[in-house]
This record gives sequence, structure tokens and C-alpha cells, in this order.
Amino acid sequence: MTGRYCSLAQQPAPAFAPGLAAERLSALVDGRAKWVNGTVLHYYFFDRDTDASVIPVPGTGETRRVGWVGAEEQRAVVRECFAEWQGLGIGLSFTEVDDRSEAELRIGFQRGDGSWSTVGRDALRLGQNERTANFGWDLTTGGERATALHEIGHALGMLHEHQSPFAGIHWDDEAVYAELAGPPNFWDRDTTFHNILRKLDRDEVNGSVWDPQSIMEYPFPSGLILEPEQFRAGVNPPGTLSVLDKEFVLRWYPSVGTGLPEELVPFRSAPVRLGPGEQADFRIEPTQTREYTVGIFGDGDAVAVLFEERDGVPRFVAGDDDGGAPHNATVRARLVKGRRYFVRVRLYSGWGSGETAVMCW
Repeated sequence: MTGRYCSLAQQPAPAFAPGLAAERLSALVDGRAKWVNGTVLHYYFFDRDTDASVIPVPGTGETRRVGWVGAEEQRAVVRECFAEWQGLGIGLSFTEVDDRSEAELRIGFQRGDGSWSTVGRDALRLGQNERTANFGWDLTTGGERATALHEIGHALGMLHEHQSPFAGIHWDDEAVYAELAGPPNFWDRDTTFHNILRKLDRDEVNGSVWDPQSIMEYPFPSGLILEPEQFRAGVNPPGTLSVLDKEFVLRWYPSVGTGLPEELVPFRSAPVRLGPGEQADFRIEPTQTREYTVGIFGDGDAVAVLFEERDGVPRFVAGDDDGGAPHNATVRARLVKGRRYFVRVRLYSGWGSGETAVMCW
């Protein structure tokens, strides 16, 4: 029997300017959802009785409220899984907060709404009273800890492994539709296509090979896969972080050193010599309180994010993403004398002949 599956919501395809070179477009698709390394992701569990969805009661014309608040034992599983990802030594860190306005990730436990998450930076598109993730069933039962690890993988920017074009899976489409239409998922055809049968773009996937052991892989029963032949009997990932999961996340989010990055001095440009997907970090220590501008120069696509150090922790101030645009990323903010700020610049790709640089003024 099919297990309960993560159901990602359908999102509109990112809109890039027409006529972009293939290599430039590939880099944008690859890095679009990834966070800048060194980010502290704050997560919040909905905790009020008013945090709920209003859903129709079938056949009555009435509605009822279904709450988002999860029991402490459910929250504990999610906390453990955040700690497991962070324990790999990645450059991102996770901190629980009790103020939803401070959280990039906001988590609900609405039963009957499935388990799902936004993918990477897509979480920033939602308002502070909206969920970026939901856990729709009991995470404390056997094997369901994998659901929490899986959804956090999405929050890091990872996608479903079985949808990789490198998997070479030939599905029995109608068998898949029939299986997922029944319990416990009750999916319509669009949901099944979007989450299982649809092939991802080669530039979106987690790596260049299919990893059937990945935490981002669904388990499948026999009778759904026609090819490769060895998987006709089904796919049974162990529900733990695989070797390739760990390699992928550490490649995108390598461990951050403890030393201070280079200082960015006003009106003095700093060259940014990066390859696609690489990142450079700088610090600003203002000598006066005023509005500052941080700008990227050169023929390249980049995302620039400004953080303020508070109690030793970088907190988001502002950011800009110029991916695919004719202009360069520019961040403006009021900086305060005596405080320390960090600028993190991640390059999608350099598509011109000149040098890329960053400057503040």
C-alpha cells in the first residue's frame, strides 16, 4: 500500500527576461531557491487557537475551523530534525523563535492538510500569518520522523528525488494515478502529476545522478515503476539522510569559518572573484550613522543580502536579487555607528567579460 506523501503546492514558473543565454539561465534556475550561506533561519510553531484554516463541511454548506497548533511531542520531532541537518556542519543554522514576525519558516500541524513545505527562499513570499510548512499526520509513529527531515530538505531548497530527469524512471502512469487517488492520499490527477510524474528541469535537481536512498525520495510499492527493471518491485529509501544528501547540502552551504570577513570600506570597491554558485562575505563597521547603499557592479547575476549582528547572531536587514535582470543588485539601509553588519554576495553566474565587484557608499 502507498504511504502518505509530501504534497508540494504548484508554483508559477520563475519568469526570466527572454533571450537569456542558456548557461546564464541554467545558473539562475539552479540557484534561485537557495539561501545565502551563513543565514540563520528562524522557525516558529503556530501556537494560538485562532491559527487555523476554515474548511467546508461536505454536503452541508457549512464550514469548520481546523487548528494549526501541534502537540509538544510533534514539535519535538521537528526540532530534532532541524538539529540533525545543522549537525552536518552546514553553514546555515536554525533557531526557534516565539514571535512569528521574526521567522522565515512558520510551521503548522493541521491534520488532513497533508505534509508539505515551501522550497528554499520561496518561504519569503508568504505573509507572517501564513504557514511555510505543515505536518498533517503523527510524526511520532514508526518511520514518520523521515517526514520532518524531508520537509526541512525542501526548506533548504531541495526537490523530490524521483522527479529527477536523471532517474530514468518510466512510470505506469495510470497505475500511479489510481494508486494516489485512493487512501491515504486521495490526490487528484493534477497533484499526482505535479509531485510524482512531472520531470524537473535538469538545472533544478539536487545532483547529476538519481539517489534512491535520498531523504527526498518517496517510497513506492510495486506495480508503479516499469523501468528501471530493478525498481519494478518498488523503491524503499531508509528514511534517513543519505550520503548524497549530505554532500549536496554541504556543497551549497559549506561550514562558515569563525574569523571575520574582509571589511568593506565606503567608496572602495572590492573585487568578487567567484564561480557560479560561490559566495563572498564582507563586513561593514560604520563610522557614522546614516543611510548606506551596497551595490554590485559588473556583468553578473547575484543576490546580495545585508545582516546586522545582534548578540553575536546575524539578523536579516535587507536584500536584493538581480538574477536575470538588466540592473545590478542594490541594498539600501540605515546603518548605525558602533554596530557590525555583514554583506553576503552569492553569484549565480558571471556572463560578461568584466570583473564583478561590490562597494558601499
